[in-house]
Amino acid sequence: MTGLNIGGFAVGEVMEWKGVYRDPLEMYPDATKPEVDRHRSWLEPHSIDPATGNVIMAFRSYLIRTERLTILVDACVGNDKERPVRPNWHRQNWPWMDNLRAQGVEPEEIDIVMCTHLHTDHVGWNTKLENGRWVPTFPNANYLFHKTEYEYWEEEHKTQDWARDAFLDSVLPVVDAGKATMVTGDHEIDTGLWLEHTPGHTPGAVCLHAEHGGEHGIFCGDLMHHPLQVPESQWSSMFCEDPDMSRTTRMAFVDRHAETNTMILPAHFADVGGGHIVGGGPDGKPKFEFAR
Repeated sequence: MTGLNIGGFAVGEVMEWKGVYRDPLEMYPDATKPEVDRHRSWLEPHSIDPATGNVIMAFRSYLIRTERLTILVDACVGNDKERPVRPNWHRQNWPWMDNLRAQGVEPEEIDIVMCTHLHTDHVGWNTKLENGRWVPTFPNANYLFHKTEYEYWEEEHKTQDWARDAFLDSVLPVVDAGKATMVTGDHEIDTGLWLEHTPGHTPGAVCLHAEHGGEHGIFCGDLMHHPLQVPESQWSSMFCEDPDMSRTTRMAFVDRHAETNTMILPAHFADVGGGHIVGGGPDGKPKFEFAR
C-alpha cells in the first residue's frame, strides 16, 4: 500500500512480514474445504496461495497522520523478543523500523500508539531492548490500552505461557514508564477519531474509527484476520478468546458496513490491506474489494 487518504487524514502502512501462513481449515475450525474453495476465484493469488491453498497474511501497523497528530495503530511482533512458543517470532530482526522511517516518520514523532488489542503480534514494537532493559520505543507517545483488555491480560499472562512474555516485555514496561493511558471503548482521541469496543477476539478489542471530509475508515485489528471472514463472517479464528462473541461482533460489523463507502483496514489482510465490503461474492454473499 503506497498510501491512501481518509478525507484529510493520510494513511500509510508499516509492514513487518507478509507471506503464506496457514491452512484455512486450521485457521478456521468451522470451515470446510468446499466452502473455502468457493472463494478461491476472487482470493487467488493475493490472499490464498494457489499452490498450497493456504491463506496469505500480512503483519502490519498503520500510520495515521492528521493536522495535529501522528498515530501508530498496532505494533506487530517486534525485534529481539523471547518467543520460544512461536519460533517464527523468536528473537527476530524484522525490517519494521526501517519501514517506519521510509514513511518519513521517526519514533520520536509518534504522538499516540493505539493497540487494538494486546495479543503478541500487536504489541511487540511498543518496546525496544536498550542496555538489557525493555523501554518504550516511542518516547513521546501516549500509549492507549483499553481498560478491560489490560485487566484481562494482567491476570491471564500469569497462566498462559504464550501471553506471558509479551505482557512482561511489551506492555508492562510502557505502564511502568508512565506512558500508558487506560481508556474505554467510546474514547475520543481527537475530532474524527474515536474507538468502538468490538469484543470477542479478545475481551477489550477495539476498532479505531477515522472520519474526515465526509469519508470514513475503520482500523479493525483482528476483528477479521482474512478476507474469507467477510463472506463467512460466522467463522471465528483459532486465536479468538471467545469464538461465540467474536462471531456475533463480526457478523454485525459486516452487515453494518456492507455496500457502504466505509474503508475497512484490518491488520492482517494481504495485498494492499484496506478496502470495502461489497456484494457479488459466491452464493450472493458479500466479499472484500481491495482499494487500488
